Amino acid sequence: MKKTAALLVLALVIAAGVWYALRPAPDTGTLTLYGNVDIRQISLAFDGSDRVAKMNVEEGDAVRAGQVVAELDTRTLALQIRQAEAQAAASEQAALRLTNGTRPEEIAQAQAQVASAQADADLASQQLKRLRGIANSTGGRGVSQQDVDNAASRQRVAQAQLEDRRKSLDLARIGPRQEDIAQAEAERDAARAQLALLRHQLDLAQLKAPRDAIVRARLLEPGDMASPQRPAYTLALTDPKWIRAYVNEPELGKLRLGMTASVLTDSHPGEPVAGRVGYISSVAEFTPKSVQTEDLRTSLVYEIRVHVDDPQDRLRLGMPATLRLDLTQQPRQDGAPATSPAP
Repeated sequence: MKKTAALLVLALVIAAGVWYALRPAPDTGTLTLYGNVDIRQISLAFDGSDRVAKMNVEEGDAVRAGQVVAELDTRTLALQIRQAEAQAAASEQAALRLTNGTRPEEIAQAQAQVASAQADADLASQQLKRLRGIANSTGGRGVSQQDVDNAASRQRVAQAQLEDRRKSLDLARIGPRQEDIAQAEAERDAARAQLALLRHQLDLAQLKAPRDAIVRARLLEPGDMASPQRPAYTLALTDPKWIRAYVNEPELGKLRLGMTASVLTDSHPGEPVAGRVGYISSVAEFTPKSVQTEDLRTSLVYEIRVHVDDPQDRLRLGMPATLRLDLTQQPRQDGAPATSPAP
């Protein structure tokens, strides 16, 4: 009997222990989650391929948006720009010459050439007329037929030259053709575009930080050959910061966008950082291996992100963090949904 009673007591103790371990956790109004400070980075590479001349920052340095962090060797590019500037200037003058048309001095010169050709034609006509008169009065004995033919030829040549000078004067008065002007302007625009392209390539020879960040890795050195496929730096983005965590389905309905949260870390256990829920995933996923939870079994969870204000830079990228969310907050009254797209 004593043995049976002892076994009964032991069974009751075991049952009580199992019940205590499996009992529902009391609702304290606070949800605790575990996550990490999200690592976001930029692989910063040159747009062109050339020799690296300068690497201006080191790993761990803070850089500002627009700051020049590296430079390429631009000596060859500078010579190409000088050549393009000369070609653009020549094209500019050629287009300007055609646009301005014929100068008054050129028209006056054409008129003088017409007058000279007219005088030559008149002289040739007089000589031909005189020779023919002599030939007619002497019956062909005072002048040979060859002299008359030569004079007739000179008269025709002079008349043709006169007509040519007159046409040249007409063209001078009309000015350049519109097609020639359009061609010159197109060549000018092409030269300008080529110069602008080279200057743009000169600007791209300076590698600039796109945002405020921290240099995480320096991957090239002066003398290396840069290319768009070879990053020069890896930059870690520190603003804004957020904590990536995961919540199971039973707790999902308790979360709302804008809900405040406290972020705790092992390095500053008594100094919580304030944050708010900024993103709740609408798609379930299996628990990632990197998620720190008390329940180690595989289950479906939903990703959330808590955005934080960390002016003292207590949270470092990749750092484990504990989130405590106050579930007693009232839902937002603006009608915002419980999920939102990733920023």
